Amino acid sequence: MPAYGYIQAKAYTSRAQLPVEDAAVSVVDDQGRLLGLRTTDSSGLTTPIRLEVPDLSESQSPGNGKPFVTVNLYARAEDYEQVLVRGVQVFADVTTTQQLQFIPLAELPGSWNRVEIIDTPPQNL
Repeated sequence: MPAYGYIQAKAYTSRAQLPVEDAAVSVVDDQGRLLGLRTTDSSGLTTPIRLEVPDLSESQSPGNGKPFVTVNLYARAEDYEQVLVRGVQVFADVTTTQQLQFIPLAELPGSWNRVEIIDTPPQNL
């Protein structure tokens, strides 16, 4: 029986973590296939996206593989730098919330097409 995990994004700007509304967030797998697309609400959150993941029982002993799937999040919002988070891990029966810090383009003149890339290191399991 397949297991499922969930991923959602929280978009904000500044150290005060002010929510970014209407940010488009795409979730893709390692092969570039689109798994889900959401838009943030007034609190900066997306609704969770359900993903098929390895069952926890398959990872309870060494050598049985990793107990998660990795996905990449692409996010963009008007007047903000684009964000790419690579290698986000999603586990069975867990909702992973990925923080997305947006930098206003006004702070980066001439950087309208720049992408902030964040790599998530693998779990040491």
